[in-house]
Amino acid sequence: MNTSEQDRWSRVKSRLRSNVGEDVYTSWFARMDLEGVQEESVRLSVPTRFLKSWIQAHYAERVLSCWQAEMPEVHRIDLTVRTAVRPVAQPKEAPAPVETRRAPAAELRSTATAPVSANHDALGGSPLDPRLTFASFVVGRSNTLAHAAARQVAEGRRGDPVMFNPLYIHAGVGLGKTHLLQAVTWAGNSGNERKVLYLTAEKFMYGFVAALKTQTALAFKEALRGIDVLVIDDLQFLQGKSTQAEFCHTLNALIDAGRQVVIAADRPPSDLESLDDRVRSRLAGGLVVEMGSLGEELRHGILKSRVAAARAHHATFEVPEEVLTYLARAITHNGRDLEGAINRLLAHSKLNNRPVTLEMAEHEVRDLIRPQEPKRIKIEDIQRVVARQYNVSRSDLLSSRRTANVVRPRQVAMYLAKTLTLRSLPEIGRRFGGRDHTTVLHAVRKIEALVSKDTALSDEVEALKRQLQE
Repeated sequence: MNTSEQDRWSRVKSRLRSNVGEDVYTSWFARMDLEGVQEESVRLSVPTRFLKSWIQAHYAERVLSCWQAEMPEVHRIDLTVRTAVRPVAQPKEAPAPVETRRAPAAELRSTATAPVSANHDALGGSPLDPRLTFASFVVGRSNTLAHAAARQVAEGRRGDPVMFNPLYIHAGVGLGKTHLLQAVTWAGNSGNERKVLYLTAEKFMYGFVAALKTQTALAFKEALRGIDVLVIDDLQFLQGKSTQAEFCHTLNALIDAGRQVVIAADRPPSDLESLDDRVRSRLAGGLVVEMGSLGEELRHGILKSRVAAARAHHATFEVPEEVLTYLARAITHNGRDLEGAINRLLAHSKLNNRPVTLEMAEHEVRDLIRPQEPKRIKIEDIQRVVARQYNVSRSDLLSSRRTANVVRPRQVAMYLAKTLTLRSLPEIGRRFGGRDHTTVLHAVRKIEALVSKDTALSDEVEALKRQLQE
């Protein structure tokens, strides 16, 4: 690059800085370099695909006009992502132009306002499975509310008032959380009206850390907060203080601006112990919906749906009704096991050229038939059942009252929380009015000692356990 080109570039940067303001310039253009000038075009480079996509989508006209103020003959800006090793020669294919002289005005406007949702890679968006749509989602008693809420979000339009924010869906593995979230994303992006972004918590962390390393964190934040609907999956995996703080700021900024947030996790907000109290409180302030275990009727419906999907590619594939009934009764764990069972039957039938029979099904899916898991007991359930048993209120158990009619039920509830759940002593203490873990430990040891010698109390505690486990 010669001296005159460098001087021009310095003047263009100064003009751009005054045009967009110091903050925007620092976020987007501070690391842009001039590669060269050729007749009617200028070649510029940036260090990341994210910066390239955002500049092309939002600042194309401004960059071009700043160059034209210096060089009226320039009619095209070629923007590339530079690598650590500069190529000796230009590639055969010219980089995609930011703008061209003869493009119609409408085309220029669409380039400058291209929706962010069209470029998930640039924002670190997670890949979407084309099969996970509302059309392929099987609705049953355990997921009706979650499905209805997700449809309501997906069918909303930009500018509509947000009914509940955030929408928080929680369920165990393989019960349809990811299916619903991806269905929301597919439906939301199909009209190209709203910017809908689907991210796993892991992708969110990766994107934020990568932005910090490339000094584009401000740009990353601005891009996220320009989303109309942000969809976050597997929130329980969100780790790191700085990442959690950024998630909290993004969550607050989007909700306060009336943008929709949809979140899924494997537990309710109150059980996300690694998250800050303020985040948990904000999550719980929206609509929290649990997707329960799959009933036999719903499992049967899922199996029929999967067979129909398989038949689209294998027209002769048939599964007798007695086999579907057997599978629906025997495989109770989750939807992925049901899909796995159909895939096994399809493979066995096609590879061996044999029709599907009940005997074949019993042999092929035997490892998917798992023993019935014990019911997952929540601390709230324990508090409710104990309060009812001892004729006190749940707020009494959480209060600081020290009267005998409250202290004993509170100790029993803490003991049951320790023996029937996987919660730690500090977490149990927090859920009982913010008590110290030593208080919980004292209660547990106290009840353990009493039940070993007080038959009436022992019977009472066992009855409470049975009630909670049924």
